[in-house]
Amino acid sequence: MCAVFASLRAPDGFCPVAQAAYRGTMTNLPFGFGSQDPDDPDKGDSSKGRSEGGAGNHGDNPFGFAGMPGPGGMPNFDIGQLGQMLTQLGQALSHSGSGGTGPVNYDLAKQLAVQQLHNNQRTERPSQEQVKAIEDAVRLAELWLDAATSLPAGVRSVQTWSSVDWVEKTLPTWQRLCDPVAQRMSNAWLEAMPEEAKQAAGPLLSMLGQMGGMTFGSQLGNGLAQLGGEVLTSTDVGLPLGPTGTAALLPANIQRFVEGLDRPISEATVFLAAREAAHHRLFSHVPWLAQRLLATVEEYARGISIDTSALEDLAGKIDPSNPSSMQELMGSGMLEPKTTPEQEAALKRLETLLALVEGWVDVVVAEAVGERLPGAGALGEMVRRRRATGGPAEQTFATLIGLELRPRRMRDAANLWRLMTERHGADSRDRVWDHPDLLPDSSDLDEPLDFADRWGATPAELDDPIAAIRRAEADEAAKSGKSGEEEDGGEEPKRDDQS
Repeated sequence: MCAVFASLRAPDGFCPVAQAAYRGTMTNLPFGFGSQDPDDPDKGDSSKGRSEGGAGNHGDNPFGFAGMPGPGGMPNFDIGQLGQMLTQLGQALSHSGSGGTGPVNYDLAKQLAVQQLHNNQRTERPSQEQVKAIEDAVRLAELWLDAATSLPAGVRSVQTWSSVDWVEKTLPTWQRLCDPVAQRMSNAWLEAMPEEAKQAAGPLLSMLGQMGGMTFGSQLGNGLAQLGGEVLTSTDVGLPLGPTGTAALLPANIQRFVEGLDRPISEATVFLAAREAAHHRLFSHVPWLAQRLLATVEEYARGISIDTSALEDLAGKIDPSNPSSMQELMGSGMLEPKTTPEQEAALKRLETLLALVEGWVDVVVAEAVGERLPGAGALGEMVRRRRATGGPAEQTFATLIGLELRPRRMRDAANLWRLMTERHGADSRDRVWDHPDLLPDSSDLDEPLDFADRWGATPAELDDPIAAIRRAEADEAAKSGKSGEEEDGGEEPKRDDQS
């Protein structure tokens, strides 16, 4: 059971070996558990972005546990928060037997998220005026999008959410995202246990599973509370988190989003409605897209494993007479998380796919609203800056599976889609989504001109996705053959005097 508690972040002076046990033995740090070191100067000020109400979350790590009260823990800890913390602990214990038998206690996650949103005063209910404004904005955005993409409308209903609504209505999708990672982490700990330890533990293993579910549930609840106070739409993380075909905007969060921007909130609402509707067009009419994203997360999760030798090496190198030896070992890099080549490949594919989605939305929305909405340029820049500083999508995938989405890749993807529009038109551009084998890969984002040149050599081929696949395979075969000739030195050229 100590393996679970070792994942909790401890104050200074609290058994450093327990912290090292988790940090050192996981090959990677998914799901927000992790190596956020308050003494690491590269991490910046750990107090920045901390959520309100004593939740202890960092703005750039919404799913992670932060510092606990005590020496060197939370420097501005308010003793008045102690009662709240004890209340939450009691609620967590009362939920230990609920929430199902899965790897995450979702009942606990939901209750903690809603409670923190109430504590942070992020539970404003939408007014009737806001509901009507959002319905009108989505309706207008759909009309404009018709001229910018060949994909038909995918929105079947429009809803206006509060932050609490967002938590409750997106929880089923979070379960699909989190279960593979949490389940694999739990299984990895059990697989790493010696058989003697398993036999000695006996019934305690089921208790370990419950405690693990509580730990993950608490962590997820903290993260959902953080994101719930920031997200603007149901697709803000790059995935359709809400019910299928339901466009949803959060007016209270949109109001905070436009603070300091000299544009009316009505413009921001229409702009964000266009982004929401564009996401729904893509995910509704590319049926394999959402499943492929989730499958990539599952592929990453399968690679999670425990390296027990790291902890054994650590124990052998600690000098009990030298208190600083632990700090030196922690800074030596021997316990840094490592990912397998298969996981690296999965993360690269996931980053590319998410970049292609966001890049396509950027281009389509810019074309749809650019000349119709006076503040479109400023709002688009706000969205890009939000990504660069760690928006909801960046926070989600960084803490769930350790994927750091690079804004540059989204810009590269937008450049590729923009070039495809200029070269081949919107209809041809959108046919790239007809089959997953037609999609650009990471190398195509680096060389968008090559991809645009390969795509659609003739009108007949443009109407035949299978022909495009065969053309791509032929290009790959040609490249492989050329590479083989170069390695062999190539064939000796004939001289003019040879017959």
